[in-house]
Amino acid sequence: MTTAALAAEPAPPGTELVRVYVWELPVRVTHWLIVLSIVVLSVTGLYIGHPFLVVTGPSSGRFVMGTMRVVHLYAGIVFGLAVLARIVWMFTGNTYARWDKLLPVRHRRRQGILPTIAFYLFALRKPPGFVGHNPVAGLAYVAVFLIYFVEITTGLTLHAAAAHLGSPLRAFAALAPFFGGLQTARWIHHVGMWLLIGFAIHHVYSSVLMSVVEANATVESMFSGYKFVPREDLVYSGYRFIDRRDARDGDG
Repeated sequence: MTTAALAAEPAPPGTELVRVYVWELPVRVTHWLIVLSIVVLSVTGLYIGHPFLVVTGPSSGRFVMGTMRVVHLYAGIVFGLAVLARIVWMFTGNTYARWDKLLPVRHRRRQGILPTIAFYLFALRKPPGFVGHNPVAGLAYVAVFLIYFVEITTGLTLHAAAAHLGSPLRAFAALAPFFGGLQTARWIHHVGMWLLIGFAIHHVYSSVLMSVVEANATVESMFSGYKFVPREDLVYSGYRFIDRRDARDGDG
């Protein structure tokens, strides 16, 4: 049954769970590509900044730094393409992947911000019940994508300084003055990495919390794409704590 059909029906009593295809394959693939590339970028980036391996013998046969830089570059390419693909899917994917689920442009999504914050602060026993991203998570992702953009541009700027002659990436050296020079760009790039690591820790915690409290397969949905949500949440789309007459839009 479609969301529109459900929205035309009165909310059934009880907490009947329905299986909903929330995260499409491109969303899941880009999610895990971004996760894996950030792990590789963090490890290789830390080594590039602070080499922690001591290798004896001729450097020609054990060029660890060169290997780390090459791996870092290719992981950065994967990261950049995955971020770009995810942005494209914000305009072409299903309702749960759309850009308006990150920016709370609708008044009725903004109404869910305070109840969601209250839940995160343990002031409410149950979350508002958004099927996709809740508005607080959506705003967090906006900040994360801004950090992605800064990491990509500073990374390209730093790589341009060492790129070989004739490389098209050398064009990004022109961005260095915008960041206050290469050293400042490196510092910004490093801070961005730690911000993403901090977000990842909170993301895992909040995902597990929502998965346990709501019992809706939040974590599992990033593998299967499916969540199990109360039918009522498809009708009222997460607005358990506001006037339902003003919340019947089913936008997830």
